[in-house]
Amino acid sequence: MAPVEAVIVAGGFGTRLLPLTRHRPKHLLPLAGVPFLVHQLAKLATAGVERVVLATSYRADQFAPVLGDGSAWGVDLHYVTEAEPLGTGGAIRNAAQALLCGPDEPVVVLNGDILSAHDLAAQVAAHRERQADVTLHLVEVADPSAFGCVPTDRTGLVTGFLEKTADPVSRQVNAGCYVFDRRVVDEIPSGRPVSVEREIFPGLVAAGRRLLGVLDDAYWLDVGTPEALVRGSRDVVRGDAVSPAYGHPPGEAWVAGSAAREGARVTGGSAVSEGARLGRGAVVDGSIVCAEATVGAGATVMASVVGPAACVGDGAVLDRAVIGDRAWVAGGCRLPAGARVECDAQAGSGAS
Repeated sequence: MAPVEAVIVAGGFGTRLLPLTRHRPKHLLPLAGVPFLVHQLAKLATAGVERVVLATSYRADQFAPVLGDGSAWGVDLHYVTEAEPLGTGGAIRNAAQALLCGPDEPVVVLNGDILSAHDLAAQVAAHRERQADVTLHLVEVADPSAFGCVPTDRTGLVTGFLEKTADPVSRQVNAGCYVFDRRVVDEIPSGRPVSVEREIFPGLVAAGRRLLGVLDDAYWLDVGTPEALVRGSRDVVRGDAVSPAYGHPPGEAWVAGSAAREGARVTGGSAVSEGARLGRGAVVDGSIVCAEATVGAGATVMASVVGPAACVGDGAVLDRAVIGDRAWVAGGCRLPAGARVECDAQAGSGAS
């Protein structure tokens, strides 16, 4: 049996994560101390995937210096860049130029912002066993209106694909991990923007093709917002979400060896990256403190992200805040809940 290949779709702008994505792709933001894509690469390797094609667009030049050839995580990593954004389907079709597998071999496709503990190897096995054209990972959510709703029949075959409908017919939603037969990838139109959710999947269902849905109740999270990024990081640190990329025992905090704590209290699943400095008496609770950031003495940071080289002054209070690169929150400042401070800005003029 030939080794399985995979495509990670990582071209999005990450608008919902601004200002954290002002200068970098969302896929390289830190989650539990490592760039988010490392969690996906490690997951793919654990499932037996050997070769990965990364489909990039926004800030494409930043991926290779961070991820290299993928060997650190057990995969052979290759890069394909879109000259202009092509949508989810167009990105998959564009990445196919770097695939080596034959037409009847499976290709795993991952959306580049999904943190999932589902059994990917079992999904690939189900795809092969049921001889599906495409096999979708599905999860059940309380409110499916914000997702692609995917009803299935009693055998698991997909009967419809309704993207972000106001009147969902099922709580089963698209979880952003697919197994395509390579020949189906090659059927996606090339050279133009294409959405797999709005065009390809509905078209395949209408044509009577075999789309299989695999429902799984393992941990799953779309990390496309600051709140979700913080939650995912916290869950991995605490062990509520298991990732093969996180090589530390579960606990209330992960603090890089090069970070300085000086008596600060770090709890709630917080992650503090390399070169960060936490002042005496500071409290960091359920938050992400990025590389080279400073949290001043007596400051409180709750459920927030402090961006690279940003500074939170002595005694400042952050609650669900997002602080951009090199931004400065003045000492004693209490930001409104949910504030965002732009890169290089001072709180008070850059908060929103």
